Amino acid sequence: MRIAPIVLALATALAAQTPVIIDTDAGSDDLMAIAFLLSRKDVKVEAITVVDGLAHVPAGAKNILRALELAGARVPVHKGRETPLQRTAPFPAEWRQTSDSLPGVRLPVTRRTPEPQNAVDYLVARLGASDRPVRILALGPLTNLGEAFRRAPSSVRAVTELVIMGGAVGARGNLDDGGFFKTDNTTAEWNLFHDPLAAEIVFKSGVRLRMIPLDATSKVPIDPAFLQDFTAHARTPLGRMVAQILEAERPQIEQKIFFAWDPLAAVALTDPGAVRTKQLAIEVRRSPPEEGRTKETSGQSPNATVAVDADAARFKRIFLSVFERAP
Repeated sequence: MRIAPIVLALATALAAQTPVIIDTDAGSDDLMAIAFLLSRKDVKVEAITVVDGLAHVPAGAKNILRALELAGARVPVHKGRETPLQRTAPFPAEWRQTSDSLPGVRLPVTRRTPEPQNAVDYLVARLGASDRPVRILALGPLTNLGEAFRRAPSSVRAVTELVIMGGAVGARGNLDDGGFFKTDNTTAEWNLFHDPLAAEIVFKSGVRLRMIPLDATSKVPIDPAFLQDFTAHARTPLGRMVAQILEAERPQIEQKIFFAWDPLAAVALTDPGAVRTKQLAIEVRRSPPEEGRTKETSGQSPNATVAVDADAARFKRIFLSVFERAP
């Protein structure tokens, strides 16, 4: 009998019974990740909180509500902070405009509006119920979570696992991707660079943390062959939305600079075997020229399970499978 696969299967089944809160900055790859989780019958998305990052919060919340309309999902959406706890620099304006407007992506109109309770207040109240465990998938800067953990440190007890897409440990940072942002910082990844104080709070909080950094996402490039295969096989409304997102990203895909950043984190949340991990002690740097750097340190107890590699074929098989079923 092979015990390890059985244990992994049991752990995955138990985790599937725990609802998920998604904290997102509503970029195009965020919407791909959200579409994947909404399409999983074994995942209950309890709420979506929006943070400043790739999209501006009002536009991001609106786009997510329209995507939920497409999915027929009545998931509450809470708008979060529109400023980081520690300001470094905003994402490039060109990226933000694309995330706000989603060119080429056809979404229905909706009468729904965000919940009156802001994201941080919602998180503090929700995580105060330690008898109602929840998983969190963080796809953008950690501002909302950092503020919530700062206000209510004990709230981490309700979080059975926090999976974040962010950071770079052995990999090079991505602040200069595309040449839109000039910097001497070669070590940081955008999500954690955008608010290094919030990231520091989260990494020091004691929450059970699983980190999907550039080290793993760089192993899962989205290439033209995958775009063609996905477009040919996607049958659901959310699948067609993802196909439109990928088509809009075709120039980056053809230049071999588009990767499964947030989608890999979403797949890893449901299928841990999609990544290979190590237990590491991670320190978040906050001072120039390393703002947002996630540095492995020695002599300290591990505070994160860090994905150091990924199975690209497994990711692509799992990700596509949920969109193949006819509506």
